[in-house]
Amino acid sequence: MVFGGCAADRHNSDNGLDARQIQTMHQFEQAGIALYNPDDPSRPVNSPKAAYQVEPTFLGVAQSFGTKEYKLRLAGFMASRVSLTAQNAKHREMNMVPIMTAQGQELSLSPGAHSQLIRDIVEQFAGRFVPGGQLVYVGDTGEKWGYFDQDLFASLGLKVDDHGKMPDVILYYPDRSWLILAEAVTSHGPVDAKRHRELDRLFKSSKAGLVFVSAFPDRRTFTRYIEQISWETEVWIADNPSHLIHFNGARFLGPY
Repeated sequence: MVFGGCAADRHNSDNGLDARQIQTMHQFEQAGIALYNPDDPSRPVNSPKAAYQVEPTFLGVAQSFGTKEYKLRLAGFMASRVSLTAQNAKHREMNMVPIMTAQGQELSLSPGAHSQLIRDIVEQFAGRFVPGGQLVYVGDTGEKWGYFDQDLFASLGLKVDDHGKMPDVILYYPDRSWLILAEAVTSHGPVDAKRHRELDRLFKSSKAGLVFVSAFPDRRTFTRYIEQISWETEVWIADNPSHLIHFNGARFLGPY
């Protein structure tokens, strides 16, 4: 991709780039010649507003090409490139979402509302509804594999066929031999009928019983998807963390 003179003020969404172009942009970012989401470093990786911007010092180098100042500007940029890259990485690291597991291990996920909800699932949902549970997997929009206990996964009779179809969070509840498959829903992706069948196929070899959960940050988000929720699943809402909504037909019919 070629950056012109006015490109320092022009942002380009990942949604408008193909896979090879995105990979190229990531390399530019690592080299310190492009900035990722400079206007909002906390923007989630999968946001349609994801943006790149030419690093201002490099823009000056590019604009001076063919002039007497070019070699001097290039030398200055090369001398500072490592520190610029480190500064950008540190700035992004400050916006990472920390997660504390029940075992006391701290994880870090890419910034954004989706990662915030994943943290709520691990720290709030699991503590209330999966006591003594073990974290098996946490997806991350940035790295895809935020956390993965491969040994525990394999001990449950499972193997990964397509990690792109993994749910956002997997928890193992040893007391009841349940495997909790949770989807964090902020803009898409509840456990609808299609997703239910997909997860059933993906985890058909599980030695533990499967429990499907759609997690939402609040009731407003939940109501947008209520017609899509599959039967025989659960719904958890982060701003009402002590309650579950059961989409389980007659299973819970009767007095409490």
